Amino acid sequence: MNAKKEAAPLPEDLRVFLTVIRKAGFAAAADELGLSPAYVSKRIQILESTLATRLLHRTSRRVSLTEDGERVQRWAVRILEDFQLLHDELSEAHAEPRGRLHLCSSFGFGRNHVAPAISQLAELYPQLEIRLDLFDRVVDIVSEGFDLEIRVGDDIPGQHIGRRLITNRRVLCAAPDYLKRRGIPQTLSDLEGHDCLVLKERDNAFGHWQLERESGHESVHISGPLSSNSGEIILQWALDGRGVLLRSLWDVRPLLEQGRLVQVLNDYTQSANVWAVYPNRLANSGKLRACVEFLQHHFHQLSL
Repeated sequence: MNAKKEAAPLPEDLRVFLTVIRKAGFAAAADELGLSPAYVSKRIQILESTLATRLLHRTSRRVSLTEDGERVQRWAVRILEDFQLLHDELSEAHAEPRGRLHLCSSFGFGRNHVAPAISQLAELYPQLEIRLDLFDRVVDIVSEGFDLEIRVGDDIPGQHIGRRLITNRRVLCAAPDYLKRRGIPQTLSDLEGHDCLVLKERDNAFGHWQLERESGHESVHISGPLSSNSGEIILQWALDGRGVLLRSLWDVRPLLEQGRLVQVLNDYTQSANVWAVYPNRLANSGKLRACVEFLQHHFHQLSL
């Protein structure tokens, strides 16, 4: 009599397993995947039954890997990567990108610029299933399961691939009524006597502005009664005449043209180039390449 054969693990079960590990719990994993905690628990139980081993230590607060769980984690990553590459190859063979793409970006730039671009990308490639998450912190795209990050700034981790989507700079500006009331700064050190609108976002230095001019880089200590982790709030405060702002030209160019803001210390700027950043392992992904090329074209057209 033949022994009953266990089914091989489904790629989706391995994906659920890796999400549970990354989120350190069933409820958090279920929330990210859009599933119920009961369903996530069931898929892990099926995976453990299929592999005939215990993969996770469970407590009331969190889960951790068993020794066999660590082995399965390594294999799951490799299996899903190979499966994804197969999917990409088939997509290219059908001449249309398809499958999942998990993207992330910062709150302000993601909401104002990346989200509209992704809407157009989805219309162009309806076979793509795209998720966009926004953060105000540094993201480890590999350990957190992202395929692509759209980031502002030139600090690209060495283990990743960075492709510049558009050149951009930040400039110093303020509302006309603020400058009439407090005076126009003539030197960088003058900013120390002004109300500066301080943005604490991701890993940006708090209370210091690193700026560039033809003669090199300079730093100035800045302070003021108002600060926020939202660039949109900071911009609104500047329009209300509350202080000096350091903001991307993409966001303030129309306001400068309308006269609602005035650029000051024009010689000083700060790099704010926009990059697509992705892991080396996805360098040959057809759907990722299609996404990055679309974004590069999209942002270039907006800058014209």
